[in-house]
Amino acid sequence: MTDLFVPLQSLKQGDWFKLICGASFQHLPAVRSLTLAYTLAGADCIDVAADPAVIAAAQSGLQAAKSLAKDAQKRGFDYKGNLPFLMVSLNDGEDPHFRKAEFNPHECPTNCPRPCERICPAQAIVFDSIKEDFSGVVSEKCYGCGRCIPICPYGIIYTASYVTTPGAIAPLVMSTGVDAVEIHTQVGRLAEFERLWQAISPWADKLKLLAISCPDGEGMIDYLRALYDRIAPLKGALIWQTDGRSMSGDIGDGTTIAAVKLGQKVLAAKLPGYVQLAGGTNKYTVAKLKAMGLFNSAEFRVMSAEKNYTTQHSALSTQHSHIAGVAYGSYARVLLSPILEQLENKEVSNTNMKATVRLEEDEVLLWQAVELAHSLVSQIKSQQER
Repeated sequence: MTDLFVPLQSLKQGDWFKLICGASFQHLPAVRSLTLAYTLAGADCIDVAADPAVIAAAQSGLQAAKSLAKDAQKRGFDYKGNLPFLMVSLNDGEDPHFRKAEFNPHECPTNCPRPCERICPAQAIVFDSIKEDFSGVVSEKCYGCGRCIPICPYGIIYTASYVTTPGAIAPLVMSTGVDAVEIHTQVGRLAEFERLWQAISPWADKLKLLAISCPDGEGMIDYLRALYDRIAPLKGALIWQTDGRSMSGDIGDGTTIAAVKLGQKVLAAKLPGYVQLAGGTNKYTVAKLKAMGLFNSAEFRVMSAEKNYTTQHSALSTQHSHIAGVAYGSYARVLLSPILEQLENKEVSNTNMKATVRLEEDEVLLWQAVELAHSLVSQIKSQQER
């Protein structure tokens, strides 16, 4: 089996793990470090913003991980040097994953307790920061969770959303050699989805995987079926990403319930392809899935997209009763944030030499990060009966 097909085997087995760096997260050092650590920990897919600089940072992290495969094995990790899929996220309309918080710090009263700074999980809000030489929202660190907006005592924080321009972004992104694309859509945006898909379709045959992410809503299942009609036939695998509660996994155990419930709903619809959880996933998710019998202990049947297309009725009537995998976003990033912060502080201490410390250059921090990442990845991998 080639490196490219190892992630597909994970989908088939039902122990797929995806790291979501963030559709609007553009902090290049963090993207590279997260990619490196989670690849060494055994991730099957790294999902990043559709930004050539971000893609390049992730690719650099992937190559660094591959060079460390033997070291990882010596330390007891299962990583064999195979590369996870590199995925980019696109949107067909306004979406909470594709936005940034903004505010004018000069409007903040001097006596404000600044709850926004404390609540930000990405440490993207700073005031009078020597390190950043800046006050306000550090744009490249913000991934649009929106938690700062309702907590601002003066209501001066807002968000700026951005929507993919299909004709412009598709050629730019698809030419970078990514393996997979995820389209974020919502019920009722069929025409917008079609425009984006038309821009991507010239590269569709080269994709190993297409994921469609959609939150719940009235008529969701009919909408997903309509999307399938538009994209079939596919040569690569198809994932339905059930976005239970966006960017909330680091809040608490309750958030995973929405992700699991939506996963059950899509499974019951018997759609062709795999079902993968997202939105509210965290350390409680695997235990919840296991308790509900939603992990697959036998292999999924592999259905080619051509077969799905020619025998669409039978494919739709074939029920997949198990979740194929889980994607982790905010929880996975926050889990490693203490390590990344230490690394960033080392970079600051070396600014006079204009040196950038990469994660693999600090052996202690590197393997601490991998160990933390592995504590999450192994929850899925260890549940699979071999």
